[in-house]
Amino acid sequence: MQVKEMAKKTVADIDVKGKKVLMRCDFNVPLDEDCNITSDDRIVKALPTIKKILDGGGALILMSHLGRPRGQRDEKLSLAPVAKRLSELLQQEVIFTEDCIGPETKAQAGALTDGDCMLLENLRFHKEETIKDKAAKEDAQLRQAKDDFARQLADLADVYVDDAFGTTHRDNASMYTVPVLMEGKPRVIGFLIEKELQFLGETLSNPERPFVAILGGAKVSDKIGVIENLIDKVDRIIIGGAMAYTFLKGRGKSIGKSLCENDFIDKGQKLLYQAAEADCEVILPADHDVVRKLKAGAPHRTAVGDIDPGYLAVDIGPIAIKSFSRKIADAKTIVWNGPMGVFEIPPFDRGTKAISLAVAEATDKGARSIIGGGDSAAAVKKLGLENRVSHISTGGGASLEFMEGKKFKCLEILDDK
Repeated sequence: MQVKEMAKKTVADIDVKGKKVLMRCDFNVPLDEDCNITSDDRIVKALPTIKKILDGGGALILMSHLGRPRGQRDEKLSLAPVAKRLSELLQQEVIFTEDCIGPETKAQAGALTDGDCMLLENLRFHKEETIKDKAAKEDAQLRQAKDDFARQLADLADVYVDDAFGTTHRDNASMYTVPVLMEGKPRVIGFLIEKELQFLGETLSNPERPFVAILGGAKVSDKIGVIENLIDKVDRIIIGGAMAYTFLKGRGKSIGKSLCENDFIDKGQKLLYQAAEADCEVILPADHDVVRKLKAGAPHRTAVGDIDPGYLAVDIGPIAIKSFSRKIADAKTIVWNGPMGVFEIPPFDRGTKAISLAVAEATDKGARSIIGGGDSAAAVKKLGLENRVSHISTGGGASLEFMEGKKFKCLEILDDK
């Protein structure tokens, strides 16, 4: 996916004065047991687009999902706390609706005046939001239900804005069907998605070298498409986390009880061969932090090379930390997706911490670094290093699919510059 293919109009390119603007956000914020927001990061990152619309004289209708209520109303997943926090941040009342569709919601939207802001209740309280297009094409009833739901949303506004990068890889009704139904009206992206496309797109299409990709996490199967797409783009691929053991087992290493996707061993070896043919260096961990049983405070030791039966790897070892860090140190471009171990259970976060610091230090020296959301983003933030990397993506799954080179049809249908 090239940047020039995704040069979309933004809210800066249109006049919203006197118009009602329907904006898809990603307000899927973390909540505690009492439904208090524990991080308002996703709300804060949406503010530049929100303020641009409000300051431009638009009446703004915000919509988002929260959690996975599976088409049922769940008060623990209400967006009411988001409306409250957004009111505080904007220093104006954000009207909150009890539903995202229906006569009452339509009346509330119709009553909005220039500069007003309204947040609709959780889209996923309606099962129609998440009906997949493939299922809708095969089932006329599902298609009609999805279209009816989307039509009620589309009829609320004169302009559509997508600023929810975290869901751009999904064909949810609010992401795809709504803008399809709003054809002929302005359909643009917000500043958050614009920034994501610039960082991810420009980095992949025109990187400074050496270009290093760091991939971690549990499953090779989740990253196969990424590796295939990156082999011809990057100079080095560093592989850590549990996914490394599928590759190591294929190389004849003993991996003990470590996680391994046996069905992907052959594919893993083919990828290593393809990388060698493309002169792309692949670095796997030479040693491992291992335990007999994964739990907090479990006795652990370092295994160099093979892992004894009865043990499983939970983190990269000190030799791997030094090796990985050295391969990162001279990088000019870095993309990172996935932790190096079970980083949520200390001390098995040591490898992920070390890689976070190595990426930050390379960035300090001028490298462009992109953290692909998810657990790697959480690790960087936990260490307070977010200001020492170039960009932290707001969409883990979306950034992965972007790195795979996949097309995002919900973005493709929006207005080109």
